[in-house]
This record gives sequence, C-alpha cells and structure tokens, in this order.
Amino acid sequence: MMSAERGAAPATLAAYRADLTLCNDYLEGQGTDLLEASPADLSDWIVFLKSSGQASRTIARRITTLRRFFLFLLREGERTDNPASALESPTPSRQLPRFLSEEEVLHLLEAARRAVDDTPAAQRRAFLVTAAIELLYASGLRISELLALRRDSLRENAKMLVIRGKGGRERLIPLSSQARSASVALMKADEAKGSPFLFSGRNPKAPLTRQAFDHILHEVGLRAGISPSRLSPHVLRHSFATHMLAHGADLRTLQTLLGHADIATTQIYTHVQAERLRQVVESHHPLAQKGDMVRDSGVKEGE
Repeated sequence: MMSAERGAAPATLAAYRADLTLCNDYLEGQGTDLLEASPADLSDWIVFLKSSGQASRTIARRITTLRRFFLFLLREGERTDNPASALESPTPSRQLPRFLSEEEVLHLLEAARRAVDDTPAAQRRAFLVTAAIELLYASGLRISELLALRRDSLRENAKMLVIRGKGGRERLIPLSSQARSASVALMKADEAKGSPFLFSGRNPKAPLTRQAFDHILHEVGLRAGISPSRLSPHVLRHSFATHMLAHGADLRTLQTLLGHADIATTQIYTHVQAERLRQVVESHHPLAQKGDMVRDSGVKEGE
C-alpha cells in the first residue's frame, strides 16, 4: 500500500520495514506479536525505546509507522481497532539547519574547479564535483534527486529541470547558466562511458553512490578549508534556502523549489534568519552587551 498508493520512496519503505520488524521482535520476546498487540504492549515498547536512549525524532517516526500499519489493518478488516492511536509522540528538538556562508560556497567552488593533477581521472573528478555543487547550491536539490538525474534531462539547452522528489511528486526548477555549463562539461568528459546518468558510477549503468559522492565532496571541502563535519549535500541544500531567503525570496517560492509538501517544513529557515538577526544585534548594538537594550526600551523581557 505504501509503495503502490502513496508512492513512498525505497528508503521510506526500508525504514517502515525496519520499524515494524524491531517492534515485532520486542513483542515476541514478551510472548505476543505485532498483529495481536494491545495498546499496553505498544506503550511498553515505547517506554523500552526511551529507556534505551533512542532519539525523540526516531521514536516519533516509529510511532507514526505503527499508527499507519494498524490503520491499514483496520481498513483491511484484519483488526477492529488501532492500538497505536493513543500513543503520544515525543516532541523532537528542532535544531536549526547548518549552512555555509556565501563566501565559503565560493571557496568550495574554486577548490572544486581545480583538479589535483593533470590526469584524466582527476580532471573528470573536477568536472563531476563542480557540476554537483553548482546544481545542489543553485537549485536546492536533495542528494537522491541529484544522483538520479539523467543526461537527457539537459538536452536542447534546457533552462528548467523536471525533478521527481519524495512521494513521486514532480516539480520544475530553474537551471542556472553556471550549473548548465558545468553539467555539459561533465557530459562531454563522460561521453565515451555511454551512461544514461549525469553522475555515473564505476558501473556506467548505475549512478554514482551517495557514499562515493560524500568522499569526493569531503576531499574538496578540505582543500577549501571547510571541515567535513560542516559539509554535506544537505548542508548545501540548507545553504541554498538560507541564502535565497536572505536575498528576498518568499517562503512559498522556496517551498516549491525545495519540494516540501508542507510549508511548515520550509518555515524552519525563518528561524535561521531570526537567529542571525539576534546575533547581529548582540554583536553590534551599543547597549546589547551591557544588557540595557530591553530595560531602556520600556519593554519587559519576554514581551
């Protein structure tokens, strides 16, 4: 059902399968199983997860999995209730997304364009990582969307890309001239490989793996003076969104470009902007460091 009706991605299906298997294994150890579980059985499992130190976000996702699973059984007539409906999801802590400064992105692109030597392999790697960074930063693509891009999507001087995102949803995103030029350079370098993918792996019939790309990106990051702990494809996606918002983009446009189903997901970037404004005021306002700003304004703290 999740695959055929909801169009869930393979990673989502794998996560659901893992959650249900984990719960069933626990319940079998308690003398029951997933199909016969009572609300108390499921509640005990959640308590067990919390006592094991699992993250709130992980527990919340597993509760969502259970709710959808038992709702499916209810609709199919396999059960007469949903024992997971009363489970309370923990509120996950909302961390501000990490992002690079605009200057750091420029340094990263400069490092990407410089091949480490004159060998064809090094030249090809420079073309690959330059095209990838240009697309990730200029379009806000997810890494899965980037690596799934096919060569024919850039034919006929295309100025827009059709991206198939989460849940099979399609969206149009503009293709910058720099990103297109870098992609064309990569396609020319890979022409002899005959791969259908823009970012092909060692096997031309398959795209580059996420792990292989992470390794290449971290190498370039080190050459640009950026720690691997601060750099990932998702950090570049966050950088795109943060910088777009800083330069005047509205949230609805950003939601469309990022492929978010719910604008609440996009709104986290407004918190990033608010945090940056707070830091600027605290760093530069003459009264901020003395703690007199709030008192002298006549406004009570918290208002």
